[in-house]
Amino acid sequence: MLHAEQTIHADIHADVAVIGGGVVGHCIAWEARRSGRSVALIDDAPGQGASWAAAGMLAPVSELHYQEEDLLELMLEASGRWPAFAADLARAGAPDPGYLTTPTLAVGADAGDRRALMDLRSVQQANGLQVEPLTVREARARESLLSPAISCALEIAADHQVDPRKLVASLRELLSAHEPGAGSMVDGATGGFAVEDRAASLLWADGHVAGVKLARGGTILARETIVANGLHAASLEGLPEGLHLPLRPVYGDILRLAVPRHLRPLVTSTVRGLVHGVPVYLVPRQDGTVVIGATQREDGLSAGEGAAGAGAKSHAAVSAGGVYQLLRDAQVLVPAVSELELLESTARARPATPDNAPLLGRVPGIHGLIIATGFFRHGVLLAPAAAAICADLMDGQEDRRWEAMNPTRFSRTHPQKESV
Repeated sequence: MLHAEQTIHADIHADVAVIGGGVVGHCIAWEARRSGRSVALIDDAPGQGASWAAAGMLAPVSELHYQEEDLLELMLEASGRWPAFAADLARAGAPDPGYLTTPTLAVGADAGDRRALMDLRSVQQANGLQVEPLTVREARARESLLSPAISCALEIAADHQVDPRKLVASLRELLSAHEPGAGSMVDGATGGFAVEDRAASLLWADGHVAGVKLARGGTILARETIVANGLHAASLEGLPEGLHLPLRPVYGDILRLAVPRHLRPLVTSTVRGLVHGVPVYLVPRQDGTVVIGATQREDGLSAGEGAAGAGAKSHAAVSAGGVYQLLRDAQVLVPAVSELELLESTARARPATPDNAPLLGRVPGIHGLIIATGFFRHGVLLAPAAAAICADLMDGQEDRRWEAMNPTRFSRTHPQKESV
């Protein structure tokens, strides 16, 4: 990190530097760009982390977990933003991100699964969420390839889906539509600038964050810097002293399969199931494929073992047991899964926090720095809301509803400017 009195020689000037090129980082960058700010989006492998593996379920209702009710308000806020967000993408001329408003079906395999889903429904209803029971016959009338042996089914109309890979590609195209040519970005330009490099460190000047130092050399000087690079946020050099970002990698295996033409559509809605207490989901895509996921494990079977702060990587080795479990359980709910072609097995690490809520907001007392990471299972759902919150913060507006997400909530001391 540079001393405050040193001159920072910047290769690129931007109003906003966004560190991290996943769904969250791309949404933040686009929100900043369409507010009239120039943006530099920094990632050496954009869209290849957790966003690459994500199924893209927009599921504030079925993703409600016990003792995570404090997160529900943000999830509902995000869900409510998705229709307008998708419409804005379309108006801007973005390629189709695969946004679908088909409902989700929650199904159980046995009597124990039925009890668990009904118990969860009581919690969902207590929080004002709508979950409608269906008879097995009604469920199979909608999804004819569901097993007749399932124990229960519920319709969740508010839970939708998007294709995260398509979404990142759409946002990337929008951001590059007015990308400047070679050379530096001019301050105030309303353009996007993709920097395919790793952010090595925050830059400081006069006690505030003034941009980013790149791993391969060069710097980006920015009025606002937003740290949205998932697990790698904790190991970023130059973070304020005393700021503790307790991110841990939670690995997930996920499968993509091709549905033969004679079986299409395998399912028309997302199917979220419990099979002997173990969750599994099937998400249909418009191209005739289906996504089956996802395991949740915190083990050493990864491409980067150890804690996030010690350099854990978002890429991971695929678990043979995880693949077996997903295929086994998916076939219990939809037996025709056995006839599909396995196209891809992927594993990525999702950035989780001790309370499973994101680290989102300004670092108090530190000008020019916003943290947006730790989204765990909810990154795709929360991305438009996170982008809007970051835009408000850059405009000097702070919504007190999101104080519980403050990135300093796990810090023992008040964060201070980085010393050198």
